[in-house]
Order: sequence, then C-alpha cells, then structure tokens
Amino acid sequence: MNIYAIMPPADVAEDLAKRLRMRRLARNLTQEGLARRSGVALGTLKKFEHSGEISLVSFIRLVVALGEEEGLERLLADQGFETLEQVLAEPRTRKRGRFT
Repeated sequence: MNIYAIMPPADVAEDLAKRLRMRRLARNLTQEGLARRSGVALGTLKKFEHSGEISLVSFIRLVVALGEEEGLERLLADQGFETLEQVLAEPRTRKRGRFT
C-alpha cells in the first residue's frame, strides 16, 4: 500500500519538503544557492522546507533546479505520455469528470 494514500495532505506536503531538503543537502547546496538556481524566492524555499507550503509552480522550479524532473515526468504518467514535452505538446481538450 502507498503510504501517501493514508496520510493527510499536509503530512504529504511536509514529507515532500523533507525529501527536497535532503536532495538539496546531498548536492551540497545552501538554501540561498538553490533559491538563486531555481528562481524561487529564498523566503518561499525556507517556508516550504519548514512547513511544506509552496505553490506548484515554485515546487516544479525547485525540482528542476535539483535535476529531479524525471520524477515529475512519472507523476500521473498513466496517460501514455513518456515525457513532459509530450504532455505540453498535446492539444488541450476540455474533459469533464462525473461524480459516481
């Protein structure tokens, strides 16, 4: 069973923040260095590492700056796309879900 399936969303966010921090430290980057490299404000990065709160766009910038974009490409990849570029190139069609 996936541990994230039973965790509250705030706990998942905090876990992602811890994982990102560990990757930053493994690459011997300071918070200032990662903020500068990613274009994310230092205060935003500090808040994220402390609380898990961040916008999706800023999170993606941090992940890409750490060279971990492959994980983003696998996220929700069950649509048959192989790369992020393929997802972005796919024509956007509006799809509606149904409550069941």
